[in-house]
Amino acid sequence: MTGLLLSKILEQYELLQGLVQQIPQDKLNWRPVQNSLSLGELLGHLLECFAGFCAALYTARPDALADFVELKTLTVNHICTPDEAGPRLAQYMSAISRGFEVLTEDDLRRSIPTVVEPRGEPLFTILLGNLEHLVNHKHQLFFCLKLCGVDVGTRDLYKLRGGS
Repeated sequence: MTGLLLSKILEQYELLQGLVQQIPQDKLNWRPVQNSLSLGELLGHLLECFAGFCAALYTARPDALADFVELKTLTVNHICTPDEAGPRLAQYMSAISRGFEVLTEDDLRRSIPTVVEPRGEPLFTILLGNLEHLVNHKHQLFFCLKLCGVDVGTRDLYKLRGGS
C-alpha cells in the first residue's frame, strides 16, 4: 500500500510540475475573481500542500526522518514564481519519497495527532486527505491557466493509462 500511495503522489507531482511550467510570468498577480488567490499565491499554497505530506511523515517516523525538521524553515503560502516553485516542489517530493522508504503498513494504520484532529487519526487517512487537497488545488491551477488562455487539456490534468 505504501508504494501504491507514493506512486499516486508522484503522479500528481509530475502533472503539477507540467502545469507550473506553463504559468505565464506576467500572470502571477492575476486572480480569477476578487478575493481569491492569485496565481503566485496559489503556487505558494501548493508548496504548503507538499509540506503537509512531509509533516505527516515526520510525525509518524521522527526517528528516521530527523532531517525533515529543516523543511519546516522553508517559506510556504507566499507569492511564488514558477522558477522558485519548481525546485521547491522537487525538494519536497524527494523528501516525501525518502519518507515513504521508511514507512511500513503498520505506520499507515497508526493514529497520528494533527492540528485539525489533536486526538489523532490514521496516517493513511491523513495522507489521503493531503492528496485530495493537492489534487483540488492542482485542478484550481489548471482551471486558472485555461482562463488565462493557456492551452492546457486533459493530458495536463490526468495521467492517461493505455489506449489512445
